[in-house]
Amino acid sequence: MLCVMSTNIRFSNPHDGENDWPNRKDFLASLVKRESPVLLGTQEGREPQIRELQDLIPELQLVDGHRDWIEERMYPCIFVDTKRFDILESGDIWLSSTPDVAGSKSFNSAFPRLCTFAQLKEKSSGLKMTYANCHLDHVEEETRIEQAKVLCLELRKKLTKGNPLIISGDFNTSPQSKVRKILTKEIDQLNDPWINQNLPEETSFHKFDGEDPDGSASRIDWILHQAPLRDKLTYLVKEHRNGLYPSDHFFVVSHLEY
Repeated sequence: MLCVMSTNIRFSNPHDGENDWPNRKDFLASLVKRESPVLLGTQEGREPQIRELQDLIPELQLVDGHRDWIEERMYPCIFVDTKRFDILESGDIWLSSTPDVAGSKSFNSAFPRLCTFAQLKEKSSGLKMTYANCHLDHVEEETRIEQAKVLCLELRKKLTKGNPLIISGDFNTSPQSKVRKILTKEIDQLNDPWINQNLPEETSFHKFDGEDPDGSASRIDWILHQAPLRDKLTYLVKEHRNGLYPSDHFFVVSHLEY
């Protein structure tokens, strides 16, 4: 069984007051430890914040050996249980017309956006897979559509037949969007555990109050996978401590099996 977890951790921002990173980082890390994912995808966070998180969850290794960090950029990141997996390759794909150029942006994106990926091999079984984690533009749907096209084109170059893909991220759009249609059209047999298990749609972004901010019940945080992986259990982690949430997004967790 593989436990995969994804969350937008919300960047460290003093304007968040009591919800700023220093006040919630220990709680966030404790939830990661409790769920014990073997793969964790995070979105947002600049390098110092990500390094702090790495120190709090030493059971997982941050995959960044390929990366020259840009100080002002926020990054989606991958953390891997290296007792379970060997990391064969990793990289960043910038969701622009020049995906190999670090910090590049196109399509009227508010900020440079990217996907990070890792090619993995499970030590016990030898099964190889690709795990990708991404963050799309938060403003324009047309921008997200173009970013999704780049994402699919570049990911297809990384995929090998028979080696499944797991992709997580903050897509900033609903599962009924055109972005989703592009992903499922361009990447074969991409499954959504939430839909496979007939779960009612609900929000995953809540602005630190645990509620649907606009009444749309929009699930913008997804974990998707290809066969031969099968989903067994999927849920949102909604815990808070006296009204303090670990992030302004709920964790998404999926348990997958071969």
